[in-house]
Parts: sequence; C-alpha cells; structure tokens
Amino acid sequence: MTKLPFPILTAHEAAAMIENGQTIGFSGFTPAGAAKAVPVALAERAKAEHSAGRPFKVGVLTGASTGPTIDGALAKADAISFRTPYQSDPSLRALINSGKVKYVDMHLSMLPQNVRYGFFGPVHWAIVEASDISAGGGIVLSTSVGASPTYLHKAEKLIIELNAHQPTKLLGMHDIYEPRDPPARQEIHIYHPSDRIGSPICVVDPKKIAGVVLTNEPDHVGAFAPEEDVTRRIGEKIMDFLIGEMRAGRIPKSFLPLQSGVGNIANSVLGALGTSKEIPPFAMYTEVLQDSAVPLLESGRVTFASTTALTLSPEMARHVQDNLDFFRQHVLLRPQEISNHPEIARRLGIISMNTAIEFDLYGNVNSTHVMGRQMMNGIGGSGDFTRAAYLSIFSCPSIQKGGKISTVVPMVSHFDHNEHSVQVLATEHGVADLRGKDPLQRAQAIIDNCADPNYREQLREYLKYVKPAHEPLAFPACYAMHQAFVRDGDMRGVTWN
Repeated sequence: MTKLPFPILTAHEAAAMIENGQTIGFSGFTPAGAAKAVPVALAERAKAEHSAGRPFKVGVLTGASTGPTIDGALAKADAISFRTPYQSDPSLRALINSGKVKYVDMHLSMLPQNVRYGFFGPVHWAIVEASDISAGGGIVLSTSVGASPTYLHKAEKLIIELNAHQPTKLLGMHDIYEPRDPPARQEIHIYHPSDRIGSPICVVDPKKIAGVVLTNEPDHVGAFAPEEDVTRRIGEKIMDFLIGEMRAGRIPKSFLPLQSGVGNIANSVLGALGTSKEIPPFAMYTEVLQDSAVPLLESGRVTFASTTALTLSPEMARHVQDNLDFFRQHVLLRPQEISNHPEIARRLGIISMNTAIEFDLYGNVNSTHVMGRQMMNGIGGSGDFTRAAYLSIFSCPSIQKGGKISTVVPMVSHFDHNEHSVQVLATEHGVADLRGKDPLQRAQAIIDNCADPNYREQLREYLKYVKPAHEPLAFPACYAMHQAFVRDGDMRGVTWN
C-alpha cells in the first residue's frame, strides 16, 4: 500500500476520539459496505464508560439497516441515543419498542437531503468503509454507497476504514452524484438504468480525515434461507400476472425496469421472472441487489442493474469479486437518493415489488408495525418507489403464526402506503389487481384472490356487516381481528354483530 499522509489508527484509537452525545454518519446499506471495526470498538468503549458510571451514547445515521458491527454491537452496549432511517437488528428493535432509543422511520431517498438541511443537527463524524483511498482525498467506496457521499460531505471529521478484503478493482462500479438542494436542483439525467451521471469516487477535503483504520473483513451478510413453497408460489403468481399484462399490452413487449425489495420473497419473485420464457431480458433499477440477480446478470436475463448495495451471501460475494471485470460492466452503485429517487422511477416506468406485514380490504399496506405498535424494521425504500412506479406491487404470505394471523384484514393497524398508491396485491393464493376498481370491488377482489381460504368467509361477513357507504368501513369492527389476536392469540372465528 502506498504510504498515506493520514494517521493510521487502531479501531480503539479512532473510537477514543468520539465524544458522548455526538452524531455519527456510518457507511452501510444493509450490511454491505458497513463500517466494521470502529463501531465495535466504540461499543466496547461505551461499556467501559457505563461501568465507570459515565454516560456514553451517540446518534447513529446510516444508509439503511447495517448488521452486527453497527446496530448489533452498539445496541447491545446501550450506546445509541437516536437512530435513523432504517434498521433490522433484533437488539436495537427491542430498545426502540421499549422507548429506550428514539427512532425516526423515514423514506430512504429523503435522508441525504434532510441531513444536508440539518434536520438531525450537526454530523460530527463520518465513519466510512473504502476499498481504496488517495493522498488527495479520493475515496473508492466498497460494496454500497447509501448515504456515504453526504456524510463525507457534511461531517466535521472523517474516519476511513480501508478494507483490504474489498478489492481496489471496485473502482469504476460506483456512480457518485449528489444533487443540488432546492431551489437550485436540476433534473437528474438518467434515462436508462445504465446511464452514468457522476464520478467513480468520492472526493473529500484531506484535512478532514482524522485517521485511517486498516481492516480486512467481508460484509456480514448471512446466507439467504432456502426458497419455501409459499414464497415460490408468490413468485409464480406475480410472474403470471406480469405475463398477462404484457399480453394485454399494458406492459410493453420490451418489458420495464424492475425494483425488487429485500428478502426471500423478493429473491423468489425475481427468480421466477428470470426463468420465464415469455418475459424478455430486462433491466433493474433498484436499491439492493441480492443473490438471485447474479446468475440472471451472467445469463443475460438481466441486462443491467442499477442499485446502491450489493447485499450478497458470502459465497456469492466471492463469486462477484472473482468476476469483477464482468460485473463492473453490468452493475452501477449509486447514492440512495439517486437509486431511490421518485423522479427517475416515474421516468423509467418502474415495476416496483415490495413486501408487506399486512394489507387491508381497501388496498392500504402496513409494512412497518406488528399489531400497529411494535416496530419491525421500517418503511425503507418501499415508499420511494411505490408512489412513483408505473406498477406498484406488494406481496406477503396470506397467513402467519400457523394460521392464527391473517395478513388480509378489514383495516391495517398501521398505514405506510395508502390505497391511492398501491395498485396490485399478491399472496400465494393469487393476485388482486386494484386498478380501476371502486372500494367495494377492491375489497371483493382482495378477499377472492389473496385471503387465505380459512378467512375468506369471515372477511365476506365483514363486508355484509358494513352499512352502505363509499368505503366499506365499520368502526370499531374493522379492528376486531386484531383485538381477537391480542386477546386470544388467534384471529380466526371473529364474528360481526
């Protein structure tokens, strides 16, 4: 490694520079590209401070969820005062739901602008993982971009984790572009997912770099669970629906770019689309690239993928590293305010596919809170795409807890995406196309196509119970199924009277 004009620090030396009450912008969008050494050392410092009777907590900003090295380590050390914009760690989730950590759930595309406007106060530190760094302050990010360019720009001081595990050949895979803020903002010149509009590197003032910490760790992305029958069936139902839309002329024969959410359902849906003989090769304009996209890129089924993170299992990450010359020509990593930007989603005609916790008979979707109160992860990027998509699809299994919970309910217990933005709902039983339907027609389509058979008659009885009105709504009966689960642990057998 070329000698750098920056102090080379241990992780503990870097952590010692951070003060109680400060706010840190960490790299990471999922565990991909997340800072790894300094936050763990910071957690150890917090434990030591607490043992000595001194307070020590920091505000944590990231791109999205991170993983065990940031959210996991800092939550277990009780070292987080507030957190935004998204998380998925069980320890942190418990602190949020107990009121011990202030959590701001927000659209991911809005985060960088809100940070630049100062809505979260000053950003004292940015701790960002890089695959390479130059003496002049040129930084090659690693496997995600997220909000790192904004943190590097806004933070008072920087700590760079230079990760030898991430090859310097990642140079050229990033497209770093930070728009000007209103009222000086101009249009974003992306007309195809493969369009490059920015720089392959982030450039910072070298004087802000307080030190470089040398690491050699892979991203802590767990292996994805094997495909289950229910997720496979959801994928097939959505594939059949999209083929039908092509045959009807509502999707062009050349198809449209896809946005696919995170998780096993998303992998199954993308896998099904990739194997269809009727769907032509297609591009992706999304926020996370998972394992299922890699073979589709190599086979030519996916022609190009624009994303902000490579969230790959360890085996797939090694495969991509071994073939970077190919993937650098077929993948771009962008900042999240560009990968998730509604302007671009609307222009490209995105088909958005995201998952729900529950949805109701009106077409509203809850993607964040269990029983309306307990935060699961957050809204993430789903709202960024849903409102602007050409075709917005939400899916989930029709039941949970062995059938004791129906994910199709009279009214969702928490609203994230309303009936005006949600166009298509899907479960393993079928697809409900809500476009062009009035409220009663939507409710009937959702029951007939998406509800589990054991709940269909119960939900039909609810519609009969409702007095005639534009919306088939009855208070407080619309929450009777949720109340039954809270009271009895089972939504089945609810009657309306």
